[in-house]
Amino acid sequence: MKQEFNKGLLLTSLGSFWWGFIGVIYFQYVSFIGHIELVVHRCLWTTVMLIFTSTLFSKWKIFLAIVKRKKNLAALFVSGFLIFINWAIWIYAVATERIIDASFGYFIMPIISVLLGYIFFKEKLNKKRIFSILLVVISILFLIIFSLRSLPWVGLIVAISWAFYNLVRKKINVDTDIGLLIESLYIFPFALVAFYLITKNGMNDFSLSNPGLSLFLILAGPMTVIPLFLYVRGVELIGLGPTGMIFYITPTLQFILGFFYYNEDFSLTKFLSFILIWIAVIIYLKDLYETN
Repeated sequence: MKQEFNKGLLLTSLGSFWWGFIGVIYFQYVSFIGHIELVVHRCLWTTVMLIFTSTLFSKWKIFLAIVKRKKNLAALFVSGFLIFINWAIWIYAVATERIIDASFGYFIMPIISVLLGYIFFKEKLNKKRIFSILLVVISILFLIIFSLRSLPWVGLIVAISWAFYNLVRKKINVDTDIGLLIESLYIFPFALVAFYLITKNGMNDFSLSNPGLSLFLILAGPMTVIPLFLYVRGVELIGLGPTGMIFYITPTLQFILGFFYYNEDFSLTKFLSFILIWIAVIIYLKDLYETN
């Protein structure tokens, strides 16, 4: 049992580290091609990667069982739209030096999920979690009132899209990677059309004449799928409580990279709002620790 827990701890930590550090470095490095083309490549190669892993791990029976239910297909269409928004906005944040704003979104995302759990699943809210939610709301209102320009709208969209994505996926409860494959297959035709239009207009950086760059762009698939596999496997081994705490490695690393490595702007107003968020996170994590 202890060995399984340690394995889950390691896998979840690796997944969170990948999202917060390796993923940021990679997508920022290739962001010179433009965030639109980068989103297209992420969608295309994630689908290809998931088809490969589904074949490798013999998951097509699970795929067929899921697609037979119209309810699943409808829900996965909605979640597919939400994950596309999340991917697109996050890449936009990385490409336009808004990594700190994106980290804001991942700091508040679990707390928004708590609120959605209360609204849609009637999950109980204790005083600490209510206080955490209030602090997040106050932080956002503080930015709106004192410096609307400092409002990290990128982070808000990242947080809301990811929280609602998890909500939809929780309602249907299908295999994680096969669910993501079906979502990716919904996005795939649009990505192909976008790829064709980019190529037709001579704006495409993917070319056989430049195999090094093309290989780097293909890596957008593994860069999306591998941390997801690591994190989800960790959740299966040790549960949502501990992994919910470990997840905060992701926004912490994103914030550190954005502030110290990429030298992003961090105004006093934004700093004060982040203090409120960090207090909310500490209260939330303390409650999570005490109830698990």
